[in-house]
Amino acid sequence: MSEILTIANETINVGLIESYLQKLPETALRFGIRVLLALIAFFIGMQLIKLIRKILRTSMKRSNADVGAMQFLDSFVKIALYVILIFGIASGFGLDAASVVALLGSAGVAIGLAIQGSLSNFAGGVLILLLRPFKVGDYIIPAGGNEGTVTEIQLFYTKLATTDNKVVIIPNGELSNSSMINASVTDSRRIDISVGISYQADIREAKDVLMKLLDSDEKVLQEQEKRVFVDSLGESAVVLGVRCHVASEDFWETKWRLNENIKYALDEAGISIPYNQLDVHLDSR
Repeated sequence: MSEILTIANETINVGLIESYLQKLPETALRFGIRVLLALIAFFIGMQLIKLIRKILRTSMKRSNADVGAMQFLDSFVKIALYVILIFGIASGFGLDAASVVALLGSAGVAIGLAIQGSLSNFAGGVLILLLRPFKVGDYIIPAGGNEGTVTEIQLFYTKLATTDNKVVIIPNGELSNSSMINASVTDSRRIDISVGISYQADIREAKDVLMKLLDSDEKVLQEQEKRVFVDSLGESAVVLGVRCHVASEDFWETKWRLNENIKYALDEAGISIPYNQLDVHLDSR
C-alpha cells in the first residue's frame, strides 16, 4: 500500500514517486533509442535527398534544360524534401502532422505578413523562369545599378558576377518588379566613347585618325555602323564621339583597348587632348 506523507500541509504520494523513479531508466532508454533512430533516419534521409537531387540534375542536363531552371528546381526540391523529412521524423515523436497543419492554417495571416518579402522573392523567381527576361550567362544591368553576369538563379535570389570579381546577390522580387537592361539578348553591342581634342586641332584630321583606328581593329564589326562625329563643343575641348559595334562577349576588352589606342593614335598625329582649363585675363591698367 502506498505511503502518504504530509509535510507542511502538502500531501505526497510516496508510492507514486517510487513507481516513477523505477520506470525512469526504462523511459530514458526508450527515449534515447527513439532519438538515435531519429538521427539515423535523418542521416539516411539526407543521403536520399542528395541522391534525388543528383538524379534530377542529371536528367535535366540530359534534356538540355535551362541552367537557371535547373538551379531553381533544385533549390525548391531540396527545401520541400527537408520539410517532409523533418515532419516525418517529428511524427515519430508523437507530433500530429494534422494538428500542425491546422495550426499553421489558423496562423496563416500572421505568417504571410511575416514572410511576405520571401514570398515575393519566390514569386519573382517563378516569373523569371516563366518569362525568361534573362538566363544564366547573360550580362544584365538592373535598375539598382549593380551589373554583372548571371551565375545562379536560386529560389529567392539571383547571383551576379561583376567584372571586378565580386558577387552581387539580388532578391528575385526586385528583379521581377523593376526595369533592367539585358546586354546579352543580341549578338552585338554598341561602344560609345567620347574624347576631347584641342580647339586648335584640325577636326577633319582627328576624325580621319579615329576612323582609321576603327577600320583596323579586328574586333570591331566592320559590316555595322561606325561613326566619328562632333558630339559637343565643351568649355576646354571639342568633344568627338566614337561609335562602333562589337560582339557582346568582346565588349569590355574592345572598349578598354580602343580607349588606350585612341590616346596613342592622337599623340602620334600631334593632336592634343587638353586638360580642363580656365583662362584668366588681368587688367594691366
